[in-house]
Amino acid sequence: MTDRLAIDTDYLRARLADLLAIPSPTGYTDSIVRHVCHQIEKLGLGYELTRRGVIRAILPGHEKRGARALVSHLDTLGAQALRLKDNGRIELAHIGHWSARFAEGARATIFTEKGAYRGTILPLKASGHRYNEEVDTAPVGWEHVELRIDALARDRRDLARLGVEVGDIVAIDPQPEFLDNGYIVSRHLDDKAGVACMLAALKALSESEGRPPVDVHWLFTIAEEVGVGASAALTADVAAIVAVDNGVTAPEQNSDEFGVTIAMADQTGPFDFHLTRKLVRLCRDNDIRYQQDVFRYYRSDSASAVVAGHDVRAALITFGIDASHGYERIHMHALRSLAELITAYASSTVEITRDAHEIRRGLGGFTRQPMNAADPADVIEAIASVEDDQVASGEG
Repeated sequence: MTDRLAIDTDYLRARLADLLAIPSPTGYTDSIVRHVCHQIEKLGLGYELTRRGVIRAILPGHEKRGARALVSHLDTLGAQALRLKDNGRIELAHIGHWSARFAEGARATIFTEKGAYRGTILPLKASGHRYNEEVDTAPVGWEHVELRIDALARDRRDLARLGVEVGDIVAIDPQPEFLDNGYIVSRHLDDKAGVACMLAALKALSESEGRPPVDVHWLFTIAEEVGVGASAALTADVAAIVAVDNGVTAPEQNSDEFGVTIAMADQTGPFDFHLTRKLVRLCRDNDIRYQQDVFRYYRSDSASAVVAGHDVRAALITFGIDASHGYERIHMHALRSLAELITAYASSTVEITRDAHEIRRGLGGFTRQPMNAADPADVIEAIASVEDDQVASGEG
């Protein structure tokens, strides 16, 4: 197999649009699980489901042991009915960590046993004609917003008659826009854009000739936003897991909305030294734009797998996202680059063959990390090379 494969960006974009159209807050993911299973079938692969709906599809390789796993999550942020209020509105509890600042004014759907109702999340003091400047001075927080459903609901009895109950799930409208310049603006791009990248990469690999060196497990989890992630998604055959998710673009971060952002660490600590550097080399060797970053307030599917006790090498590759867990923005360039890197990684040579075994006696085949001081001549040569590139590009 070649390394980087061409990505069908029309397919990627179409899959992302489909995914965004399906509500899937954590705890309410059955519909999107069914949808992704059908997409995997269309690509000619089978799949397995856990009890709650984590999807595993396997692209067969030459060897089963030492398998690689790629993972993204289907669940999104959302809310639940916390209390039915005397005024016929609903107090909300957030699902996942997001600010009520981004909830104010959002259109939403609440799912009850009697059916779904549309509604709007509003601040408690929503009418300027009634509260005047108090609208601007009201505090921010989930206790300061409420869901107004678009049905006759003047009090708690009306809500009960409609079938609304404490604990009902609320899905927030994504409101997606796909712009001609490649930008995509929407809620829930975390992580439906990652899912779309994985499906596009799987399409490219399934249509190519040859097989990867080891099995590649394609995992789609359903509870990443509440910290569960890939904690129970791996089999003993898997030696390495790479999460595909968003990368924070903000002041003092090194992420970018273009190219791939490779995470070197998240709040659980550094990612695997050898796996992250392999991903960096694959970007360099395949002319994929990339940058590296550290995410201090972030945890991914791969981190949850390690914390759960899986002895696997873990990494995180991301698409840069502006205003994460809010009204998010990304660019197709990053999605295409990310899908290209996935294909390069899936088809790349296995370098640490010892990893096919969970435990082995002795040091044979065990990895080494560089410990010697850098050669001053190499450093001078590297600096000169960068300066030459800047002069050639007009940046010097």
